[in-house]
Amino acid sequence: MILPGIFKSMHFRTAITLVMAVLVLFLTSCFLPVRSFDEAKWREQVEATDTALLYAPHVRDGRYFNPWMPRDKGVGEILRWWFSEKTSYAEEEEKGTPRIVPNLYGRILSSPGDFIAWVGHATFLIRISGEFWLTDPMFSERALLPKRKTPPALTLEEFAALPGKKNVLLSHNHYDHLDADSLKRLPADTRIYVPLGLKSLMHELGKHNVVEMDWWQSVSCGKDGQVVCLPAQHWSRRTVSDTNATLWASFLLDVPGRRIYYGGDSGYFIGYREIGRRYPGIDYALIPVTAYEPRWFMHYPHMDAKEALLAFRDLGARYFIPTQWGTFRLGDEPIGHAPSALAKARQIVSVDPARMMVMDIGQLLPLGPKIPHSHQR
Repeated sequence: MILPGIFKSMHFRTAITLVMAVLVLFLTSCFLPVRSFDEAKWREQVEATDTALLYAPHVRDGRYFNPWMPRDKGVGEILRWWFSEKTSYAEEEEKGTPRIVPNLYGRILSSPGDFIAWVGHATFLIRISGEFWLTDPMFSERALLPKRKTPPALTLEEFAALPGKKNVLLSHNHYDHLDADSLKRLPADTRIYVPLGLKSLMHELGKHNVVEMDWWQSVSCGKDGQVVCLPAQHWSRRTVSDTNATLWASFLLDVPGRRIYYGGDSGYFIGYREIGRRYPGIDYALIPVTAYEPRWFMHYPHMDAKEALLAFRDLGARYFIPTQWGTFRLGDEPIGHAPSALAKARQIVSVDPARMMVMDIGQLLPLGPKIPHSHQR
């Protein structure tokens, strides 16, 4: 979670008001206690949502929203989080980082088959039938403010040099997912799939092979293959004046013999069950596990380890791959906390550890045999 462009495109009076509010909050709080959070009540709210609302109109007056459970959070809550007590972690947890496997580029060139490789954060490189798919390309040193703690396993120059058609799945416009510099440097013929409202920004960045999509829309991506744009429970913003002016999404890459789900960034919601029902037989589910502390603030747009595994179970996927941990510290929890949190949550949710693939940065995961799927709609 990032407060993007605090002063960018902000009127002077608004900026002064915000600075004064920050000072008042700081002086009067002296670090506020962590708010309690009722997990059971939150789960009841999720379970009570109407599945039909997943298909409801989700834009009003030029602003997008989640119709099944609208959210209206302001800057005040972000400031309270900043000045609240932080969850304490052991020194070992604070220092933990993912293992980094070197020479991903060389291993790609010597690997003939389909694979998934973790570049870092939410950026994964997928090769299927000779085509490359890059999720939320983020190669820069900073995501606006937060600085990388681990380097990307591949450079953009190496990505450009890979032989084969190149595609990008872009989930939303937050700075740790939509990195302008990385997108500008992509090969000119890269095809980019984006949610509604982001096509114009892609054009500003010099990218014109762009497919803009709404939730539940599918488009062909070659012989018998399709990209499906799907709901996510999140929000969008790059400046103080464009909150929810563009849509957010998850994606399904549905090609003969393979179904790979990329969750983008999302909180836990009833949509995972509906996606699993409509698209049975998902092989790999790439699901975000990051920025989940403190729960009182993060529970709506982000999932903790338990919810990520519940989402995996709802999707009915064969294998679970956690995303977004290990690069930027966006919540209270350390960047390397996700694996231990998932190990504990697995026992609660009863997930077979053989189906959990916690990857190293730079790890290249060969994909198993292709399995025919029933194309239920």
